[in-house]
Order: sequence, then structure tokens, then C-alpha cells
Amino acid sequence: MGDNDVEMEEVVAGAEKSKGRGLAQNRNREKIVYDVVDEEASSGGGGPQRSVEGWIVFVTNIHEEATEDDVHDKFSEYGKIKNIHLNLDRRTGFLKGYALVEYETQKEASEAIEKSNDSDLLGQNVKVDWCFVKGKKSAGKR
Repeated sequence: MGDNDVEMEEVVAGAEKSKGRGLAQNRNREKIVYDVVDEEASSGGGGPQRSVEGWIVFVTNIHEEATEDDVHDKFSEYGKIKNIHLNLDRRTGFLKGYALVEYETQKEASEAIEKSNDSDLLGQNVKVDWCFVKGKKSAGKR
């Protein structure tokens, strides 16, 4: 019985102490490697930031009776549009006044911003800018 006691002490000393369900499953999983933002590209002040799928442009002051086709026709001349999101007011059924237009490349999105900002869409002067921008880097960590 002395040999079993020594073996058991070695097993107990080498064991991890953890609580919770599914620990056996977590131990056997391979480590997940996440994408990392390039520090050089993200350094400096605020600038456009890519969303998960593409470059999104935020269009405001859109006429309330505009349709998806109106917005698509206006912005498709700058590049291939991946997605358009128009928010409708539940009560009235009209557009809330803004749209999100997604492009594949940053070049297409920046061209859309430059050429369509302060332009006319159904009699209203629309404003166009980046939907996501990088924040300024803080000097110290919290």
C-alpha cells in the first residue's frame, strides 16, 4: 500500500486546481489564435477603420421618402456596394434619415465620401463620412 500512496501524491501534486463544468473538454482543445490589429497601421490619430466585412460609409440627411434603390443608384457609381442598410421608423414607415453603405475597398469608400459629401439626393443635401474611425492612442495604460 505504500507504493500506491506515493503514486497518488505525485498525481495530486501534478494536478491543476480548477472548478466548473466542461473542464476536460477545454483542456483538450487546441489554442485559438485571434487576428491582431497591426500596430503601425493603427498608430497615430483617428482615421477610417475597417469593419469586419468591409468599409462602411455613414450617409445622413437622407429624404424620408427615399428608397434603397435611390441610395444604391447614388452610391454605386463609386464602386461595388456590398450592403446597404436603411433604418425605417416603425410608426411612420419612412426612412429615419440615415443609411449605412458598405464597400469592399477603402479606395471606393473614400471616393464616395469625397464626391458625394454635400451633394443632392432627392432635393436634400446629404452628408457623407466614415462610419467607424480609430480612436486616438492613449499615452499610458489603465
